[in-house]
Amino acid sequence: MSKVRALWQASLTATKRALSWNLDDMLPPSERFIYNFSSKEELKKWHLYSDSEYGGLSSAALEITDAGNEQSGGTGVFSGNLSLDVTDGTKWNISRSGFCGMRSKKFDGFIDLDPYDTIALKVRGDGRSYISTIYTENWVNSPGQMEDNSWQAFVSVPKNNWVVAKIPLVHYLPTWRGNVIEAEIEMNQARVVGMSFSVNAEGGVPGAQTGPGDFRLEIDWIKALRTQ
Repeated sequence: MSKVRALWQASLTATKRALSWNLDDMLPPSERFIYNFSSKEELKKWHLYSDSEYGGLSSAALEITDAGNEQSGGTGVFSGNLSLDVTDGTKWNISRSGFCGMRSKKFDGFIDLDPYDTIALKVRGDGRSYISTIYTENWVNSPGQMEDNSWQAFVSVPKNNWVVAKIPLVHYLPTWRGNVIEAEIEMNQARVVGMSFSVNAEGGVPGAQTGPGDFRLEIDWIKALRTQ
């Protein structure tokens, strides 16, 4: 009888281990790379925009540094100049100038961020605050509109030091053309179609550098994290 009980206990223990292993195997990894900026090929996944498209005089560039270092790779540098001036005689009736941005091309399909709760960015900045934007499939606007839904959060980047900035996804606010939507809306994390970084000459996090002039943001990678 004792042998039967011992075999039964051994079988039960093995079953528990198998179930535990299967549950762990079903969980997604605790972090997921979304973008890295280690090569010129990676930078081709992004495009630039600025107020110059509407008569403003700001300018931006996206380049790679240390691209020849095969061990560490390069890092992306988003830099340029913010101007509050407007081209004389422009046909655009712009209400503000002094902004630049870099936006990713749309993913081939969607990225599912449902298993994650935080966006992490390894960056080195210039003391300005930047805007991190997540674009999701359109389900907030009317069906006739083609714009993606946008969710934005400020990132304060200290000057000259590498930091890993972590932004909980719940801190991203729904926006439309730069204005916060005053409504209770939940991000569709399973249908992410792209991301962007932008910088404005005015506004931002209290205490951060503001005003027209040069800007520089160095970016190593972007990840999604599961912290809970």
